[in-house]
Amino acid sequence: MTDVAVVERVLAGDADAYAILVDRYYDRFARYAVHMVGNREDAEEAVQDAFVRAYRSLGQYEERERFAAWLFRILMNQCRTVAALGRRRARTFPDVDPGELTLTDAGGAERQELRDRLERALAQLSPEQREAVVLRYGEDLSYDDMAAVTGAGVSALKMRVKRAFARLRELLQEAYCV
Repeated sequence: MTDVAVVERVLAGDADAYAILVDRYYDRFARYAVHMVGNREDAEEAVQDAFVRAYRSLGQYEERERFAAWLFRILMNQCRTVAALGRRRARTFPDVDPGELTLTDAGGAERQELRDRLERALAQLSPEQREAVVLRYGEDLSYDDMAAVTGAGVSALKMRVKRAFARLRELLQEAYCV
């Protein structure tokens, strides 16, 4: 069943059908939120709030845009709100299950150390840069999809990713020199 068909069912009064959308997107959105806010508790709160806000706003959803992109924008705003309110408990990701990380392959103590350093470096990026890197490489979105989700232009997003990688390179070099 397509997202549009599920939305139509919900709008027609079948509130239970919304669970289909939650099941479809929860894991992906939770992974993104953990990367953006830094811990599971705040990430889960952001994801849940995003789903509630989306449910309340379903009447405003327009079929001309992809439902996933519309929902993702709501989640991004929730993550930004969490960060702006300063509810981050830590800037590292000690409570993330290594199996959930998609930026590097699992395996070996050296890879785990690299993964930990990468996560700490990622947390030190500006929110816009971290968001661009996570969307591009964590969520594997195209620049066009990223533009639809963030509202930023493709060229601006490419520049954010480029600058983010330059900053990550600096941070990782510092980490290895220490």
